[in-house]
Amino acid sequence: MYTTPEQFIAATKANLENQFASLTALNKKAFEGLEQIFALNVSAAKATIEESTATAKQLIGAKDPQEFLALTAAQAKPSAEKALAYGRHLASITTTTQAEFTKAVEAHIAETNSKVVALIDEVTKNAPAGSEQAVTALKSVIGNINAGYEQLSKTSKQAIQTLEENLANATQQFTQAAEKTTTRAKK
Repeated sequence: MYTTPEQFIAATKANLENQFASLTALNKKAFEGLEQIFALNVSAAKATIEESTATAKQLIGAKDPQEFLALTAAQAKPSAEKALAYGRHLASITTTTQAEFTKAVEAHIAETNSKVVALIDEVTKNAPAGSEQAVTALKSVIGNINAGYEQLSKTSKQAIQTLEENLANATQQFTQAAEKTTTRAKK
């Protein structure tokens, strides 16, 4: 059977290795998300340049102010739709990356928590008589930390849900405004 210092050394080493592995996995997920955002931005920039050039050529070729306004109005809805599609894609990348982060962090915390509880249980078996209050206090602290994490996790998920709902509402309002603008321009 291990002595208490050996148990703590082994637990500390295992915890550090686990944290390093988790940090590496989180960094990998972060870079994957950044790569996707970068690719999206490059693609959007290329498309915007090409479309702007084509639109400018059309506007330069307008024969009178009415045709110019009609061409401008005709571009409003497609431009709004493209902006919305970009926003949706960006939100999708962000939401997916955040979900992967949350899942990885929750798994890491659950694993660490179970190891800490197992270590405390093992140490408790070898604890001298009269240390029950200290052990109870330690378990209470761990329970409070876990409750705090669960509350933080719940609050974070609610904030993300609210952000997604706000993005959906903004998208809907933006689409409606673009449609109204296009309708007015056609009249």
